[in-house]
Amino acid sequence: MKLLDDILVLDFSQYLAGPWTAVKLADFGARVIKIERPGSGDNSRRLILSNLLIDGDSSVFHSMNRNKESYAANLKDTDDLRKVKELIKKADVMIENFRPGIMEKIGLGYEEVKKLNPGIIYTSVTGYGAEGPLKGKPGQDLLVQSLSGIPWLNGNADQAPVPVGLAVVDQFTTANAVQAILASLIRRSRTGEGARVELSLIESAIDFQFEVLTTYLNNGEKMSERSKVNNAHNFLGAPYGIYKTKDSFIALSMGPLQVLADLLECEGLKRYSDPDEWFDKRDEIKQTLAEHMPGRTTEEWLAVLEPADYWCARVNTTRELLEDEGLSRADMIQEIKRKNGTTLKTTRTPVRIDGDKLFCSKGAPVLGEDTDAINKEFGL
Repeated sequence: MKLLDDILVLDFSQYLAGPWTAVKLADFGARVIKIERPGSGDNSRRLILSNLLIDGDSSVFHSMNRNKESYAANLKDTDDLRKVKELIKKADVMIENFRPGIMEKIGLGYEEVKKLNPGIIYTSVTGYGAEGPLKGKPGQDLLVQSLSGIPWLNGNADQAPVPVGLAVVDQFTTANAVQAILASLIRRSRTGEGARVELSLIESAIDFQFEVLTTYLNNGEKMSERSKVNNAHNFLGAPYGIYKTKDSFIALSMGPLQVLADLLECEGLKRYSDPDEWFDKRDEIKQTLAEHMPGRTTEEWLAVLEPADYWCARVNTTRELLEDEGLSRADMIQEIKRKNGTTLKTTRTPVRIDGDKLFCSKGAPVLGEDTDAINKEFGL
């Protein structure tokens, strides 16, 4: 028995944050029915990465919608809306990420849904909240990253702002949504009371920066400055950063600079004996390191640093990550399969329950492939 057996989730969402939330619930055992527009479905079916389509849908759609069923319904059609409302009466969780006001226009806003099912956990994910001047703007990850200031934390001081090369805001919002949904389900099990869960990408992006914002708010609102050399964290001193070696790259984290100087046999570092200098003169120190590290290969440096327990790591490419013997033991790749036989590889949920990894083999559904079966099962 999985943790969320007998929990029914209706996923009205599109693109990333909403569907990825539903996938996480499915991985824990919930039954997830994806409600999609007939004919086109979730727009992420055509959100193509590197021109890769698999069985007519984008690879990102497959990854975000595995282990779900697809129910095609035109929410502007009276009969289809009636059927969806019957499903809502039986659901435990509902997830939507339309712009504010859309669900109310359809007749599926929280107050209407609460009348149908007082115990439902109604989850809304927006870009910028339901109120305020930004509420109608597109809640896309790069745009939210930019408004939140995250790109100013990346890259070196002489570079333009650098966004994170992943949809990190969507993914962090997903983590917040799953936590809130699970907490609401626990409360419902005790009280029978449902909940309205509301999240926005911008709030998650702000929370994501708790380290740097807390520092800023308590240091006289002094703006952080990116290091000019190998910047990796605006508020940390040398050697924190990534350095080119003779053959690749190595990451150096935190540790006493004098110890590092001895291990690397780097005379230039030994003059920085005052720990306060490690931040105040970080560019000088990092430049000294940047000139010294190409003298040996990454493996040669690791052979010196790791036995001394100095925090460091090689910088893997995607191929190197997947070929690394130690990391492969995490067993993070699984194969999923559609009903029509189409297979593809993707990641699994990075959790173990009672020692068991959470694998699933059910691929993302073809648009509307479960509509007839669901109508029959629920008497719609």
